Amino acid sequence: MLIIYRFLINIVFAISPIILIIRLIKKKESYKRFKEKFCLFSQKRGSGKLVWFHGASVGEIQSIIPLIEKIEKNNKVKKILITTNTLSSAKIIEKYNFKKTVHQFFHVDTNFLSKKFLRYWKPAVAFFIDSEIWPNTIINLDKQKIPIVLLNGRITKKTFRRWKNLNNFSKYIFGKINLCLPSSNNSQNYLKILGVKNIRLIGNLKFSQSESEKIIRYNDINRFISSKKTWCASSTHNDEEIFCGKIHKQLKKKHKNLLTIIIPRHVERTKSIVKEMSKLNLNTHIHEPKKKISSNTDIYIVNSYGKTKSIYYICKNIFLGGSIIKRGGQNPLEATRYGCNILHGPNIENFKEIYEYLNKIKISSKINTISQATKRLNKLFHKKDNSKDMLLKLNLIGKEILNKTYKEINIFLR
Repeated sequence: MLIIYRFLINIVFAISPIILIIRLIKKKESYKRFKEKFCLFSQKRGSGKLVWFHGASVGEIQSIIPLIEKIEKNNKVKKILITTNTLSSAKIIEKYNFKKTVHQFFHVDTNFLSKKFLRYWKPAVAFFIDSEIWPNTIINLDKQKIPIVLLNGRITKKTFRRWKNLNNFSKYIFGKINLCLPSSNNSQNYLKILGVKNIRLIGNLKFSQSESEKIIRYNDINRFISSKKTWCASSTHNDEEIFCGKIHKQLKKKHKNLLTIIIPRHVERTKSIVKEMSKLNLNTHIHEPKKKISSNTDIYIVNSYGKTKSIYYICKNIFLGGSIIKRGGQNPLEATRYGCNILHGPNIENFKEIYEYLNKIKISSKINTISQATKRLNKLFHKKDNSKDMLLKLNLIGKEILNKTYKEINIFLR
């Protein structure tokens, strides 16, 4: 199976220039930094102990920011390398004022490039976040006796079945992981079957919170939103905006002063969302801090990354996308840390245990139809604010998980 994988990844490598050109045209890659994916590095390694974290995109990286902040204070670690696959995740890291943390884009996982990457960076330990499993890189880490840790390990049922069909290969790869801290009971069971030997369930690292989170507040926008009866649809995917537009129309029958905020998962879809809302006869405004907002605005569209927290700070009723369509849902914990009530659709298998806990403490609610969403939002508009109690409870859980995680990985940092 390894021979087949290497053959296929080499084909990907051969056609990657074409893929990159398409992604550059779509502005999904950096013109200055795309070469990093071929191990043409833009940062110097420097001397001393370097630890390496790899996560696919924004969600994975945000989950480890509190951990990075703790390691930044560790004098034995001289440099922290973070690699990701996406441009949006690189922009997230830029917002933090890290002193010894650098970012590079993850290389194509060919045998040659993974060896070149490890020769250059020489990590003391490699942390893979969530479900990032790259066979060639893992094999070469193991050959060089560099410890491999799977942080917040997550395996969906679908992914598990794929790996299980390659039973010998999966045990060969997963058996090389030195420590796994899974994000849930289900993932723990799946990873054990796939061949991970050293597993310790602490809890989902996404409960933890950064110490240096900064909220950018736009006074004019805040005043406008605060003057309205407001709810927000965050991380929405194609077709979910239409679903939200129809909810808005139903709610407006009762709440004339209504504003719906939409934060699409992929901001490049903004123009198509405007067209969809126009077909529903809804007035839209695209987020521009200096542009005056019309009083008859129905839908406020946030068209850039990094603004979500600012919205959560002032809008307390959030629908999380990727859950009406079959995408497995989005992480609700960021919104709950700002005292928000959560609505979600039925498709939340990616964060099932988190949603079960939030439902138990009456923070989240499942909605299947426009009618159900309308009724729930009507109730939430009149609900008493209990965000302080909720924040305290979640903050304590997050701190405990963060401290236990740091204690487990500290052996590798020493």
